[in-house]
Amino acid sequence: MKNLFMADRMDKLEGEAAFAVLAKARELEAKGMDIKHFEVGEPDFPTPMKIREAGKKAIDDGLTFYSPAQGYMPFREAIADYAKQYKNIDTDTSEIVVTPGGKSMIFFTLMCLVNPGDEVIYPDPGYPAYRSMIKYTGGIPVPVNIIEEKGYSFDLDELESKISDRTKLIIINSPGNPTGGVLPPEDIDRIAELIENKNIYVFSDEIYDRLIYEGTTKSIASIASVKDRVIVADSFSKSYAMTGWRLGYGIMNPVLAEEMTKLQINCNSCTSTFVQVAGIEALKGPQDEVDRMRGEFMKRRDLVVEGLNSIKGFSCMKTAGAFYAFANIKSTGLESSELASTILEESGVALLDGASFGDNGKGYLRLSYANSEENIMEALNRIDLLMGRIMKNRRAV
Repeated sequence: MKNLFMADRMDKLEGEAAFAVLAKARELEAKGMDIKHFEVGEPDFPTPMKIREAGKKAIDDGLTFYSPAQGYMPFREAIADYAKQYKNIDTDTSEIVVTPGGKSMIFFTLMCLVNPGDEVIYPDPGYPAYRSMIKYTGGIPVPVNIIEEKGYSFDLDELESKISDRTKLIIINSPGNPTGGVLPPEDIDRIAELIENKNIYVFSDEIYDRLIYEGTTKSIASIASVKDRVIVADSFSKSYAMTGWRLGYGIMNPVLAEEMTKLQINCNSCTSTFVQVAGIEALKGPQDEVDRMRGEFMKRRDLVVEGLNSIKGFSCMKTAGAFYAFANIKSTGLESSELASTILEESGVALLDGASFGDNGKGYLRLSYANSEENIMEALNRIDLLMGRIMKNRRAV
């Protein structure tokens, strides 16, 4: 029964398919079915030992009290150094806000910048929280297609055509979820040119930028002429396998940082101090574990893409980043939503309908290859056997 006392704004919020599919998969497991999980974007590696030890030591040292709302100063200093080294961003602690996870930065940015009726351009297919939070804050979602033939990048002419007098914010995500596509540096330069003389902000979601297998990426905040209108969001969940620690940050102009800190005070108070100490070790300590995880993900990517391309009706581009395969299943003639459900219920492989990431994701399936090679091979075999039966039955009709 609908709660008659619920605020109207709650109707604008959307859930995430990954968690809905995970819940369904857990129900099937409880009934005795063996499920291979490819639905949730979570590294299957443990948090590196030195990071865990730094967090535990911080607890033992008594760093269990409130930190400053904007973030623990030694951690913000470490972020500034890291941003210069890995992102080529000139920044300082006044421009950094620490949050419990990267997702908070999406919410805070839209709450700070978007008025009802403002337009926000975002990638489609893209991370579902973008569209959900645009609608929640009263903004108008304006999708721009992420195109397979362009390596899952924007058509920049389409992007330019979507910019209007009401555009307040453009969201970019590179490497991207759900596709794994990486925006080429020249595309980043062009986006900067498009906003240079306009009162438009860019939200640059860079959570996967340490997980690139070929080529390079570029932070739009490294371009001095637009830096004051860029919000960079990053997190420790993917690169450092710290999903449960809930640690992220944003880089932005200091005036906006002050306003976001007000939201932090009214929402979370602060991020746990001992978690931020663990973050210092992640950024300043050895990076060999990040390199090792990236190498493992790259091997898995190659395995997944090769396997998917051998399945009847499937095709899958080998994208350069993140840990997702975005398989085109249009040649099967099946709806991606129907096929995703059938694969889970009949083959015991949990994956996601591409349409859960936007209308342009219809006809695709997303698999997170944050799983063992053994499980990947088993899942691919199950899907192959199922598709063989489905396609044979379709020919017989």
